[in-house]
Amino acid sequence: MEEVEIPQYFLCPISLMIMKDPVTTVTGITYDRESIEMWLLTAEEEATTMMTCPVTKQKLPRDIELLTPNHMLRRLIQAWCIANASNGIDRIPTPKYPLNKSHILRLVRQVNNHQLCVEALRKIDVLVIENNEKNKKCLEEVGVIKAMVSFIIKSCKERKLVNGLEEALRIFHHIWSQTTENIQLVKENVDLIEAILWILKSDMTKNQVIIKTQAMMVLKNVTGVSSSNLLSGLHPEFFQEMVNILRKESKHHISQQATKGALQVLIDACPWGRNKHKIIESGAIFELIELELCNTEKRVSELVLCVLAHLCTLADGRAEFLKHAGGISVVTKRTLRVSSSTDDCAIQILGSISKCSATKEVLMEMLRVGAVSKLCMVIQASCGDYLKKKAMDILKTHSYAWSNSPCIQVYLLTRYPEQ
Repeated sequence: MEEVEIPQYFLCPISLMIMKDPVTTVTGITYDRESIEMWLLTAEEEATTMMTCPVTKQKLPRDIELLTPNHMLRRLIQAWCIANASNGIDRIPTPKYPLNKSHILRLVRQVNNHQLCVEALRKIDVLVIENNEKNKKCLEEVGVIKAMVSFIIKSCKERKLVNGLEEALRIFHHIWSQTTENIQLVKENVDLIEAILWILKSDMTKNQVIIKTQAMMVLKNVTGVSSSNLLSGLHPEFFQEMVNILRKESKHHISQQATKGALQVLIDACPWGRNKHKIIESGAIFELIELELCNTEKRVSELVLCVLAHLCTLADGRAEFLKHAGGISVVTKRTLRVSSSTDDCAIQILGSISKCSATKEVLMEMLRVGAVSKLCMVIQASCGDYLKKKAMDILKTHSYAWSNSPCIQVYLLTRYPEQ
């Protein structure tokens, strides 16, 4: 293979490599986009006098949108690469150019126009699906989140599932980031919560699973940053709808992604006001156990047991938990089989039950389904010391009831001979 001489004007003055995406600055010098953008970014971060053209030393504006693509030079480089392919030269692919803010701003304004909104939303959605970080940043800067919130609330107030709603929900979820501006926009926004709840409750004949899944993803984003005031004021019907999502999962009428969203929303809401009572009254504990009995996904197990651990801190929660014949069994089965966080929640649940609801029947049920044996295994496993101590405390407290069991008798009596 003979050595190929690369034309000098194909090389970036900064990297000295063949330019993949040549752009020309206002000083008239052409650089590879990645190199000049990094040069400008470094200058901005270090606040130095380096905000100049590397070749001419003239001042350069900070705005990278003022970098003009040099299409003619790029085509020449691509043609040269193709001509020299036999010499091991790879073809330079045509680059995807970052968004123009003015173009995106125009699309955002069209979202407020009844005649143009659907097409505008679809165009924004296409840009979002590309999953380009520069595109995402540009969309954030022009206020796409605010526009989507307004569109979603407007759809709810008009009480109709308008075209474009699916796109608006998806755009919100994929563009969402916890910036100060976004948090301020949604943390007290009761109208947005009510709009999403209305979407979840609505009957749909088209794209039902997709739209409701996107709605749940948005709701999860919102409750994750909502104020304690908003969360403590959630109505019982809100939690009833979350339980409906869990019920639909077991019947395959909703996606697992939506189920995870509903579980996370319950976790976010649990600490505030009387929410745990409201969740229990909505029948959540039965549905959580039913869901976990047929679940095979690790993250779902972690979320389900976390919610149950919250709810079992209340007497009503423990009573509902014990009403289900599979409650203790499924918690026992998940212990030491899923993750450390699941183990933590499982031991917390068993601890709450054995401390506050330890009737003779409950203790015998724990023994029958293997919960006592699993507690012994926790002590011997590579768990955290705090978890081992919790397991020891449960065993010690009720050793009188379990000491005659052949599966744990030797272990228990050697640990606590005085009992």
